[in-house]
Amino acid sequence: MPEIQKIDVLPPKGVRPPLLGPGHDLGTVTDRIGGIVLQRHTPIFWFMIFGVAAMLFGILNAAIGYLFFRGTGIWGINIPAGWGFAIINFVWWIGIGHAGTLISAILLLFKQSWRTSINRFAEAMTIFAVMQAGLFPLIHTGRPWLAAYWLFPYPSSMGVWPQFRSPLIWDVFAVSTYFTVSLLFWGIGLIPDFASLRDAAKTLVVRRIYGILAMGWRGSARHWNRYETAYLLLAGLSTPLVLSVHSVVSLDFASAVVPGWHTTFFPPYFVAGAIYSGFAMVLILAIPFRYLYGMQDFITLRHLQNCGKLMLATGLIVAYSYAMEAFFAWYSPDKYERAMMWNRMTGPYSGYYWMLILCNIILPQSLWFNKVRSTPWMLFLVACVVNTGMWLERYVIIITSLQRDFLPTSWGMYWFTKWDVMTLLGTMGFFTLLFFLFIRFAPAISIFEIRSMLPQAKVKE
Repeated sequence: MPEIQKIDVLPPKGVRPPLLGPGHDLGTVTDRIGGIVLQRHTPIFWFMIFGVAAMLFGILNAAIGYLFFRGTGIWGINIPAGWGFAIINFVWWIGIGHAGTLISAILLLFKQSWRTSINRFAEAMTIFAVMQAGLFPLIHTGRPWLAAYWLFPYPSSMGVWPQFRSPLIWDVFAVSTYFTVSLLFWGIGLIPDFASLRDAAKTLVVRRIYGILAMGWRGSARHWNRYETAYLLLAGLSTPLVLSVHSVVSLDFASAVVPGWHTTFFPPYFVAGAIYSGFAMVLILAIPFRYLYGMQDFITLRHLQNCGKLMLATGLIVAYSYAMEAFFAWYSPDKYERAMMWNRMTGPYSGYYWMLILCNIILPQSLWFNKVRSTPWMLFLVACVVNTGMWLERYVIIITSLQRDFLPTSWGMYWFTKWDVMTLLGTMGFFTLLFFLFIRFAPAISIFEIRSMLPQAKVKE
């Protein structure tokens, strides 16, 4: 068994950490990664975390059930703040889902081998995050059976059709396409690993289950050729979706005339923020996973450092976007735009604004230091801070732009309720529930891609 303790030690200055721990061969890779799935006894920590996630999922069901019974009056939304936690959480979850496709598709096309250890659960993170995001457009009206179908182009006997010029319709197409392609990309990548689990399974039932999931995979040259063709094709389709999905989400705001929203640089601003929060979530998932399951020799310091560098780069783009947003408001001849930005900085919600500046700009500057990027617990804390800050960013963008309208007589305050908080925490529980089911029943690290990095595989090639 390879020594996983040594791989977490920072190498001498000027030497990059390895991508894979020492002492592995084709058999140990399958045993170590596949063993998580095929082991008979589930670790006690899995049941503890799963139990907490299931409890939060129950809270989500209770909150949604009461919402359907009473309507959106249980939330804190009002006039003029007609958008609240539902849209805040929608944008936040969509953003989190971006890093998975970026790691899997774009880094694959650029032949970045360091993606191999983290791409599988990053893809799963994308699927589960988009599922949480897709929940909110359905429930945000409180009566989805009366309103949700207006988002879809259905044949209407009354002659009333959805408004195709609305960004809300574009959202439906963009998000559903993104989810479908990401699901196919993730599912196709799992096929060779399901075959490995089928061959390694000890019981007939387990072997049959993974045999069905492997779809007859035998590892022949024809199978690999078709696999690589489909995988690259889906990677090529996924790459523009990374840019288009959150650009379309930003147009929900940019196409309005509300001060603070009506700006042309929202698409790149939102995309950078989405990748920023997405990589933060990758670290939030990867660091505990490698510790709990002893995967330090597969998810090494090199992977964590690279994620930290990308998070730093996208964080600087987000910081530039904040500066430009303030500059445009100051330079603009629009008095409402200037009043909106001044209200963000000094108004009743100024604490949220300065907290997001602290979380998204100031504290992440610690990532300049190699010590922080190479210390897992420090990187984990920075990632938690960043995702908190990105949620606050969505809160500030939506609430401070809505709560003070063009007329002072239309001004109002927005205060979230316990039902808003229950819904947010419930989606976090639902996400965790799905993720822990995934790592228990499917290989969270790509077995065949790790094998391709071994010296034995390169010799055979």
